[in-house]
Amino acid sequence: MDQARFDEILRSRPVWDTELPAFDPDRAPASPLALFHDWFAAAAEAGQAEPHTMALATVDAEGRPDVRIVILHGADERGWHFATQATSAKGRQLAAAPDAALCFYWPAQGRQIRVRGSVLSGTPEEAYADLHVRSTGALAAALVGRQSEVLDSLPTLHRAGDAAWQRAQDEPDATAETWTVYALTATEAEFFQGDARRRHVRLRYRRDPDAADIWTRDLLWP
Repeated sequence: MDQARFDEILRSRPVWDTELPAFDPDRAPASPLALFHDWFAAAAEAGQAEPHTMALATVDAEGRPDVRIVILHGADERGWHFATQATSAKGRQLAAAPDAALCFYWPAQGRQIRVRGSVLSGTPEEAYADLHVRSTGALAAALVGRQSEVLDSLPTLHRAGDAAWQRAQDEPDATAETWTVYALTATEAEFFQGDARRRHVRLRYRRDPDAADIWTRDLLWP
């Protein structure tokens, strides 16, 4: 494909080809978690595919940003939860620099949520419980381990995957020692509501450093 054809396809893509909901920031709840719960439910009800997927941004040892898509495992007063191998690239990065950012994008409603804060790792018991409420495939993937290591060939991956799948079926209570649950405790969260006339609404919450349950809210120019 030549550059001109790529540019033609890129520029012809519609944005928010749907009716967008209204958002009145004056009626938003006092905490970002409550608004997140409301928006998540609304996205799911609107037919948004995989609303629990999110971008997770970290930094490496040189301070360079890194980002990937992960699955949300929960959102409560402790924070936004996700899980991975502690030995993976993101696990190592979080161990060295335990600050991160999340981004949710739900085009079915023209909504985006960004969350920033510090990340804490959970207990082995929490990791075990998390792993064993998921599918056989998820357990098998965790048992393979070696996430982010160099792979010599696809057949090697297939052999390891088949062996881990068999073990997951034979030993459903098996544990993966490096599987870790993380919680991002927000210091800042921003809710973006798109508008067809580009009068986007941006509402930012910032946690009071002296009172964890108090949030300051600001409107931002789009």
